[in-house]
Amino acid sequence: MSLASSVHDIQSLILSFHPVIVIETTEEERLRTILQSVANQARLTFFEWSLTRGLTKAEQPDSLNRTTAQPLDALKHLDNLIVDGVFLLKDFARHLEDPMVARQFRETAQRFTHSRSALVLVSSKLDIPPQLESLVLRYPLSLPGPQELTEIVATVARSMNRGPRWDLKLPKEELQLLLAALKGLTLNQARQAVARAIVHNGRLDGNAAANIMDQKVATLREGGLLEYYPCTDNPYEIGGFQNLLKWLDRARMGFSPQAKAMGLTPPRGIMVVGVQGCGKSLSAKAIARAWSLPLLKLDMGSLYNKYMGETERNFRKALEMAESLAPCVLWLDEIEKALSTGAQSESDDGVSLRILGHFLTWLQEQDHGIFVVATANNISRLPPELMRKGRFDEIFFVDLPTAEERLAILKIHMDLRHQDSQSVDLDAIVQATEGFSGAELEQALIAALYRALHAQSSLCTQHITDEIAQTVPLSHSRREDLARLRASAEGRFVPV
Repeated sequence: MSLASSVHDIQSLILSFHPVIVIETTEEERLRTILQSVANQARLTFFEWSLTRGLTKAEQPDSLNRTTAQPLDALKHLDNLIVDGVFLLKDFARHLEDPMVARQFRETAQRFTHSRSALVLVSSKLDIPPQLESLVLRYPLSLPGPQELTEIVATVARSMNRGPRWDLKLPKEELQLLLAALKGLTLNQARQAVARAIVHNGRLDGNAAANIMDQKVATLREGGLLEYYPCTDNPYEIGGFQNLLKWLDRARMGFSPQAKAMGLTPPRGIMVVGVQGCGKSLSAKAIARAWSLPLLKLDMGSLYNKYMGETERNFRKALEMAESLAPCVLWLDEIEKALSTGAQSESDDGVSLRILGHFLTWLQEQDHGIFVVATANNISRLPPELMRKGRFDEIFFVDLPTAEERLAILKIHMDLRHQDSQSVDLDAIVQATEGFSGAELEQALIAALYRALHAQSSLCTQHITDEIAQTVPLSHSRREDLARLRASAEGRFVPV
């Protein structure tokens, strides 16, 4: 979204009599610039309030108004003003826990519903008391777009132009790479990143973009919500999954100029459901490898937080991080843990439903080049809204591997461990592993290798069959669960 779009949106909200607009952002100065433009265009007076400076006109940034420094005094002053204005209140929400402040806030907001005035609350984290939520409208301030980022690059380059030592002329192609690397950063973060790249390299070039991407990945890892798998470090292969691989080969065309010329939108993503240990997670990694894209993994169970609003905030933050690293594959692991319906969603105060609503809207509207791979073990816990045709481009069901697929899986794992697949009787092993999952095959082979190491001998068929004989696969220990899963998937999902 561009700066002009944010100005237009906020101006429309104010002129349509929304008395309180809540904006969670760390970009206080950027928001101030946006609100100044809104006030100018709507011919309103722009005021700012902070606990240290009181209520002042924005055109007088160095002024002080001690009589309105306290929140209650500021609101009483606003209630008596006859001028329409935009009032930016910094870090104000925390004061609404005071009953007197909350009551005066409500009365001021109700008066503003009949004028063109609006209170704009800003902070990096805003929790509004439940009794006041009905008065406020939350506006998601988008991160800077290409136009703002281009201006920041030019501004930093001009300010650091120190003679022949600095080469700050950037070809158009390299500028596009730099803007792509800066996507997802705040204006201040972008300013710092560009300056650091200039100081480090003495110039702005393709290396600057690479350095900035490295910094973004480091920040992402520190955040703890997403795991990052670079496209240059992805050795994963799939044994079987022929229907999925054929679909992916066709879906790749959705990103082509020909598809765009025909009015086709790129694929949004797929869901992979089915038996545990049969390659659902591996499919996400293999897709990223096939399309040469980085992979981001979000463990949906890690989102939950005991504090009100933190779970939804974590989810929004994770999606914003993914957008900043697009194009990429976003793997939502065990999606049913966060988007369940029924008894669990009722017991979590509606958190699951709110996350579901936000995710469905984001999935429908996002155009950042993110391909979503959602995996699920327990499809009975998934909401029907998520399974409706059109939410995902396709839903695939993973069953236990066939004999042919077990053979391919065994060969892959033997190659990964530098074993000659010709040295064992693979046909006998395949026959002995009827009902085994891919994960169970892998573990049987690993245990057999340890057995061979202990015996100080080469791996042989007997080592593997001995481990197989000691393994009770899930298809036996949870036979009834597997039957129910297959019955629920019959005719609804595409076999992989």
